[in-house]
Amino acid sequence: MVWYLLPMGTFQKRVRISNPQSAHKFFEEPFWVDTGALYTFVPEQRLHEIGVKPKFTRDFLLADGRKETRPVGEAVLKIEGIDDEISCLVVFGPADSLFLLGATALENFGVDADPVNRTLKPIISIVGGHLTSR
Repeated sequence: MVWYLLPMGTFQKRVRISNPQSAHKFFEEPFWVDTGALYTFVPEQRLHEIGVKPKFTRDFLLADGRKETRPVGEAVLKIEGIDDEISCLVVFGPADSLFLLGATALENFGVDADPVNRTLKPIISIVGGHLTSR
């Protein structure tokens, strides 16, 4: 079993995960908003159920300290309270992993976690790290 300690102030949002090639294949679950996770993690069997296929693998350090190579694929996400549906990378997590909405997906949607109010708030996206002049 993967033990995962969520920091205080964490909260959940319902997320619909759908197959990018077959939008009628989807599921909805409450996901923990986890800005400490780079990618969105989904138990692998749920992604297989809707036909999401792995595209590549990445090495991960799991919350319990184990290092694992996990498949990564692409799915369309729809987050509760946000109108957009956006294609995002998703990690095929271990069977007993939590549903985690990671920082990359939040940035794709242009939102940041507000753990005090348990909401996702819009942010201004930054392009480039600094301004240059000629």
